[in-house]
Amino acid sequence: MHGDVNRVTGPRAADILSEYRAEFAVGEHSVRHLRRILRLYLAGVGLAGVSDAAELALTEVVANVVRHVPGRRCRICFLLRPGGVRVEVADGCPRLPVRGGGEGLEEGGRGMVIVDAVTERWGVDVCPGGLGKTVWFECGEGG
Repeated sequence: MHGDVNRVTGPRAADILSEYRAEFAVGEHSVRHLRRILRLYLAGVGLAGVSDAAELALTEVVANVVRHVPGRRCRICFLLRPGGVRVEVADGCPRLPVRGGGEGLEEGGRGMVIVDAVTERWGVDVCPGGLGKTVWFECGEGG
């Protein structure tokens, strides 16, 4: 029995804000919980139609944190924008994600190709002094 430690319940519509922020130490099983949080948030703000794309992109970005960020700590933010959502994943690691070809049997590089394919746009903002970065993407109802 797992108990209620990782249980996420949906917010009431009146409680939903235009942004959601949280800090996590992520592991290989964290993505499932983060996807659920994002899905509930998007449903609550009337953007369930972008959930599949946003969840897939979040999976890839968080997988990069799990693979490449020492300590696996990150800050996640969901920001509403007209007709869509912007998702930001910030960490303290200076290593930037690479949009590889993702061809053949290569170990890495496919994640950001997937993010590029399912989002309207994405990018990386480097923190001052190179002490980390924020990987962000946007998904909208029209895209």
